Amino acid sequence: MAKVSVEGAPYPYIKFLGTAGARFVMIKQLRASGGIWLSYRDTNILIDPGPGSIVRCSLSRPKLDPSKLDAIILTHRHLDHSSDINVMIEAMTEGGFKKRGTVFCPRDALGESGVILKYALDFPQGIKTLRARSNYKVGDISFETSMRHIHPVETYGLKFRIGDKSVALLTDTKYFPQLAGFYRADILIICVVFSQMRPEIEHLSLPEAVSLIRDIKPGKAVLTHFGMTMLNAKPHIQAERLSKELGVEVAAAYDGMSIKL
Repeated sequence: MAKVSVEGAPYPYIKFLGTAGARFVMIKQLRASGGIWLSYRDTNILIDPGPGSIVRCSLSRPKLDPSKLDAIILTHRHLDHSSDINVMIEAMTEGGFKKRGTVFCPRDALGESGVILKYALDFPQGIKTLRARSNYKVGDISFETSMRHIHPVETYGLKFRIGDKSVALLTDTKYFPQLAGFYRADILIICVVFSQMRPEIEHLSLPEAVSLIRDIKPGKAVLTHFGMTMLNAKPHIQAERLSKELGVEVAAAYDGMSIKL
């Protein structure tokens, strides 16, 4: 008998609880900023619970139940990726009364200048520090961290093994050539903040994303984490154009979008 996911779906899926990138899209909530929910068999993982993550779970149709989470992963501690980490820890552990789940995060997300409050550290079964090029496992899902990204805080991308599929999440970073080597995957999710290159800011632009997709050649590429210039450029139109130009299926994520694996 097939195991059923939180949404009642017998297949693995990725759900975007938000596609906002950078400060102004997040602050104005032009796009939601709730993170990404990944489900396979009985395993559920939430990645980067930014502002409103708990709300987006409740508004999801069908609803997503945070008490079913097995893990929460922070790629880095910036608020658009981490501001709901404490409320989601509380939700995962039912207010701390059920010691369950694991939180994975970079070292600088912990401690006095970190984003996880001291009282919440005892709620999960474990807090694990992410390290570069390391392997981890949560239930039926295994994942690997990337090399450290070029970003103002300690930041790692992720590559998941879900059944016979690989799914890579290329989170915030300045472009550097070594990225393509790690992120080869069946599905590449890539954070694209700018429509044009801005080398003075350590985020990816659309031209750099195009270069990476061309080098990686994934089965499917999904653009997300949009800043104002990307929204103005209409991500879905850019995705349609790139699908034709690159010969790769390129999609622009939208709030609430699900991808079956």
